[in-house]
Amino acid sequence: MKAVLGDTILAEAPREDLIRIEGNWYFPPASVKSELLEKSDTPYRCPWKGDCQYFSLRDGDVLLQDRAWSYPNPLPSSFDRVGKDYSNYVAFWKEAEIVE
Repeated sequence: MKAVLGDTILAEAPREDLIRIEGNWYFPPASVKSELLEKSDTPYRCPWKGDCQYFSLRDGDVLLQDRAWSYPNPLPSSFDRVGKDYSNYVAFWKEAEIVE
């Protein structure tokens, strides 16, 4: 599967390597083109996953603020709910199309 923004592939991995959480596809860290993500200072804490790291995406000259996110150190109790360790997996907001 791929996360695509316009003509740019942000991440690509086999479907079985992705994790689906609350309707969002999370890509393994090694499958994400990290050079296309810029860390954001926007804070967020999910009550059951823990502290979130947001990223902004560069689309040409436009910076799309907080359009990707991950959980670098998720709460260990969330692994049971998700089914596996998803530390540093990255999900993308609606501007990025997820395709097979």
